[in-house]
Amino acid sequence: MSDVAKIEEFVTKYNALKAEIAKVIVGQDYVVQQVLISIFSGGHTLLIGVPGLAKTLMVKTIAQALGLDFKRIQFTPDLMPSDILGSEILDESRHFKFIKGPVFSNIILADEINRTPPKTQAALLEAMQERAVTVAGHHYKLDLPYFVLATQNPIEQEGTYPLPEAQLDRFMFAVDLEYPSFQEEVDVVKSTTADNTQTVNPLFTAQEIVDIQNLIRKIPVADNVVEYAVKVVGKTRPNSNTAADLVKNYIEWGAGPRASQNLILAAKTHAAIHGKFSPDIEDVQAVAHSILKHRIIKNYKAEAEGISEKEIIKSLF
Repeated sequence: MSDVAKIEEFVTKYNALKAEIAKVIVGQDYVVQQVLISIFSGGHTLLIGVPGLAKTLMVKTIAQALGLDFKRIQFTPDLMPSDILGSEILDESRHFKFIKGPVFSNIILADEINRTPPKTQAALLEAMQERAVTVAGHHYKLDLPYFVLATQNPIEQEGTYPLPEAQLDRFMFAVDLEYPSFQEEVDVVKSTTADNTQTVNPLFTAQEIVDIQNLIRKIPVADNVVEYAVKVVGKTRPNSNTAADLVKNYIEWGAGPRASQNLILAAKTHAAIHGKFSPDIEDVQAVAHSILKHRIIKNYKAEAEGISEKEIIKSLF
């Protein structure tokens, strides 16, 4: 099958996938789209939202519809690296045997990732970046596709450890979950308090998802689109000649080159799910907010004057 035919088939399967997820998840179309773009691009996503917005249910439903293994890790202040990576034990024949931890799965839900100490966050960071873990001197490869979906509660509470910038940068997307609209909330209450259970059918296999990730990397991109993405990221750096006044006044640090790479990769996927064979500037703009939001660090002035990341990112276009 030619690459063009593969893209057309992917569009059909993507629409079926969205319909399958919508059986369980009411609304949240934008969030579901961003998570799926991240998966098909081979990246990780950070979901930021208050408790009770169905973050866990969404990840579980997406994992079922994609036909992937799914594990949930509830992060707590006393969680140790061995609790997520696994550890060596002495078996009955007095030999060391490695028992795999929950990090060995296709989709990992890292629930409230900012509630665990840096040592455990660092253990997950290696798995996210290298798709491998090191335990007791042994190197273990993780099964592909491998995708970490972390949740973070934006309400400041006791006992949280902010994610270091290096780890935030490893997340392709940071997506805000908003409260549902009135009608969506009515639909949620009706469906969750009745006696009917929806069955989510798996539409993909792990190998098919890896093939789609490889196909998306083959999509050609015009030089002007790549240059546009790099210019947008360059404008977030306050010391840059092209930085806007809003950036110079309110930004401490801008985004690095990983943001430019992710912009193009996500733009390719965004184009593919809409049946286009090459991304344009609109595709870059469509994914820019989720990719740049967690990579620009505001200064005290921005916090004091209530300037949001959204306003700053809009000024870059």
